[in-house]
Amino acid sequence: MFSKPNRSVAPRLRAGKTLAFRLTAAYSLAGLWLLLLGTASLYMVLRSELDRSTDLFLADKLHVLRTMLQQRPDDEDGLREEIELESAARRYEQFYIRLLDKDGAPILTTPGMTEQLDLAELVRRTQRHPERSISMKGKHGQAFRVASAVAAVGTPRVSYDTIQIAIDISQEEAVLRRYRLWFWAILLATSVLFPLVGYRIARQGIRPVEEMAATARRITSTNLRERIRAEGYPLELASLAETFNEMLERLEESFERISRFSADIAHDLRTPVNNIRGEAEVALARARTVEEYRDVLESSLEEAVRLSELIGDLLFLARAESPLKHLERQEVNVGELLGAVRDYYDATAVDAGILLVNAHDDELLSAELDRSLMLRAVSNLVSNAIAHTPPGGNVTLGATSEGEAIRIAVSDTGTGIPPEALPRVFDRFFRVDASRSKSSGGSGLGLAIVQSIMALHGGKAEIASELGRGTCVTLRIPAGAAG
Repeated sequence: MFSKPNRSVAPRLRAGKTLAFRLTAAYSLAGLWLLLLGTASLYMVLRSELDRSTDLFLADKLHVLRTMLQQRPDDEDGLREEIELESAARRYEQFYIRLLDKDGAPILTTPGMTEQLDLAELVRRTQRHPERSISMKGKHGQAFRVASAVAAVGTPRVSYDTIQIAIDISQEEAVLRRYRLWFWAILLATSVLFPLVGYRIARQGIRPVEEMAATARRITSTNLRERIRAEGYPLELASLAETFNEMLERLEESFERISRFSADIAHDLRTPVNNIRGEAEVALARARTVEEYRDVLESSLEEAVRLSELIGDLLFLARAESPLKHLERQEVNVGELLGAVRDYYDATAVDAGILLVNAHDDELLSAELDRSLMLRAVSNLVSNAIAHTPPGGNVTLGATSEGEAIRIAVSDTGTGIPPEALPRVFDRFFRVDASRSKSSGGSGLGLAIVQSIMALHGGKAEIASELGRGTCVTLRIPAGAAG
């Protein structure tokens, strides 16, 4: 039974808010909040300044009356002019004053004060808050600011009088009402304008992201040549575009390598199978002698061994790339390991007319290694060196200590490798001379296996070569693996 695809992912994605919507909402809320905060602050400052101006006026009037009562208590005309006449001359912000003697009897009162204010209420409220200005409503609903103070009469003091003063602040309240009206009108207008402007800004801002998404949608396994043009993008998005392009380049290179790898696998597997099949068909075409059948079987066995080795190499590379691959580390004397490799290939080197030499310091060379894997890595290098060194040449195995690390080098005096081929020698199935390698049975996996083994040990393999002068492959094992 095939499992049904998960169809709940797409609806969840469609249900999510778009980036443009989220940015628009953020811009709008931030703008409205700042506008509300700014206008509210201005309103509070305006109200505070108006109240302060009124309080200063009241304090100034109280100070003038106190001074007159103290220094000129008998100047009734001056007091009457200050209390009864001055207010009548004002058209706006009229004020009212009442002067009471020590027994609470009115001495002077501004005309109209009784019609505008509840004097009993004024007395009660000012008695609770002496020497302070407070707000109260007049008989007709007007807003007033009122205050009361006690003033000494005469010098030296003869008695105390009470001064009650009230100022009509209806104009100030009208100003504040108009401010509040404009405030709500502006807030309403901006609540419509901010989302429109924010959405336009958001769309403009995410345009590069949409272009990147459009480019990504055009990319398939057969079309990896698409690139994002980052010209004119903001710095952050330009950096993202460059990173995306670098990723595409790596993917394109990886896909090309996989394609070459698949083609090489097919070719290298097909060749020995076709050879076995062809030899079997030829052998079965007519009756053969025992010796002829033996020759066919021997040839088929060679091809089978070659095929088995190739499959083994491929399986090793696949397992080496698995994150679950573990090394079986043990204390290994690198000098003894190189000696074992030399002994194994000594006869082959002699037959090829090549001198195989060991050059290392036994006392310094011990490390925690996977012995079987390191034997395989060094053996691959020696086998390659012997295969590409003409008779009379040398192959040298060396090892030195570099701090807490180990350096193993296999060098030869062979034909060398062209400079343009050096960057690819560790690629799978890569052959510098394809025809020669195939004729000699090489699969092009030897150096790839060496690199994989070094990666498992946390090290790396490096190669240096000159045409006609030889090649040197160096294996470096990091300090963590060295003993």
